Amino acid sequence: MAYIFEEPSRTFNAYLLVPGYSSSENRPENVSLKTPLVKFKKGEEPAISLNIPMVSAIMQAVSDDGMSVALATEGGMSFIYGSQTIEDEAAMVARVKDYKAGFVTSDSNLSPDMTLADVVALKEQTGHSTMPVTSDGTGHGKLLGVVTERDYRLSRMSMDEIVRDFMTPREKLIVAPADTTLKKANDIIWDNKLNSLPIVDENDNLVYMVFRKDYDSHKSNPNEMLDAHKRYMVGAGINTRDYAERVPALVEAGVDCLCIDSSEGFSEWQALTLKWIRDHYGDSVKVGAGNVVDRDGFRFLAEAGADFIKIGIGGGSICITREQKGIGRGQATATIEVAKARDEYFEETGIYIPICSDGGIVYDTHITLALAMGADFVMLGRYFARFDEAPNNRVMVNGSYMKEYWGEGSARARNWQRYDLGGQKKGMTFEEGVDSYVPYAGSLKDNVNVTLSKVKSTMCNCGALTIPEFQDKAKLTVVSATSIVEGGAHDVLQKDKNPYVTNVG
Repeated sequence: MAYIFEEPSRTFNAYLLVPGYSSSENRPENVSLKTPLVKFKKGEEPAISLNIPMVSAIMQAVSDDGMSVALATEGGMSFIYGSQTIEDEAAMVARVKDYKAGFVTSDSNLSPDMTLADVVALKEQTGHSTMPVTSDGTGHGKLLGVVTERDYRLSRMSMDEIVRDFMTPREKLIVAPADTTLKKANDIIWDNKLNSLPIVDENDNLVYMVFRKDYDSHKSNPNEMLDAHKRYMVGAGINTRDYAERVPALVEAGVDCLCIDSSEGFSEWQALTLKWIRDHYGDSVKVGAGNVVDRDGFRFLAEAGADFIKIGIGGGSICITREQKGIGRGQATATIEVAKARDEYFEETGIYIPICSDGGIVYDTHITLALAMGADFVMLGRYFARFDEAPNNRVMVNGSYMKEYWGEGSARARNWQRYDLGGQKKGMTFEEGVDSYVPYAGSLKDNVNVTLSKVKSTMCNCGALTIPEFQDKAKLTVVSATSIVEGGAHDVLQKDKNPYVTNVG
């Protein structure tokens, strides 16, 4: 007879935190969100710690080199998607490791023969208003000019006008050589009252762009995730098929941490992948595994050698695994059980293996609840897909800006390698994810800062200044359906949400 759990499977919405005593020291500015990314022995420090408890999901619509730089700047880590060629994924990792903070490789480039209509379309797609014009329309061609919003007026110009006719030409630009330091670039920007500065090589090919706003941002990012060589840290996804070829390429590119990307991790395929990595690299290559939803799954991957373990099956906003296969578990219940298993394992072995709650997070409050329930950090897809830095397209839908968002289990991603079932064959595949839109939300930095402000404030309400202290002191209560309604605005007519109310006199 099948084993039946007595307790219902609960989501984050089923819980609230109960406040605890907070002293005068419990202020958000005193809170540390530093948390281990990989396992460590009792009394030792982890080889890698996150400065904020957030990593971005291993998804085509979320994590590329641009997202990796943006999130590392704020103190988290991206895991670049593995559903691409080995060469392309390694190249993305290499670009992050080669990235010079404050120096931007332009992804909004024009050729001189493009039209104003092309300029407007590219601005709509990327949100960038400064666009280099190069000989081949790439970010590394010969610099011919720059187009900014000051170079055109939509109300006075035809959409057929050619870029070369209205761009600011090269001879009128102030540029700097490739060996220019960030401080020197900023001095040039400041002295000449510029908003941007092209950096060119000895052949006048574009190398980077430096923006005034990016320099100011770099100076104000004390949480940057940097390696021993002051380079941004980056993760990458792998699968249980081509690891013997993919892992060496990613390691050669400088990856800091790997993660097996799979819909379900309680599998011999993952154990074999972990064994191969340990046999060839020992403990020098850090690799997470998952996903699991109970104690048995955690113990299996812990004993197989995982450096961190991901929790969650079917809880993602674009995941339909539960609908398609009838398998999964409520994210809150899974997180609580796996956290208990993690603590038991630590007591038995003296080895602490961080756990990552992956999926089921809709609101910022769910991040706080996941941490309180024992997660060391969270992996987010939909959350990051909404931002400028995500590699997905920004589009207009019914008069509002949206970002495209699709699951790795969708037909669009065609990432069948993430299924640890020996590989699905043509004609035997079915979707476990959907293709969708999410509301565009602007920059990563602004949104992450607001989210973490909420997390810190709640931790202070519970009398905690660190994540371990928060997990020790947190008190959770199950809530009823009516108390969920009570928790939001109710029995009032909200001014900003009622189109039928007008001022009369």
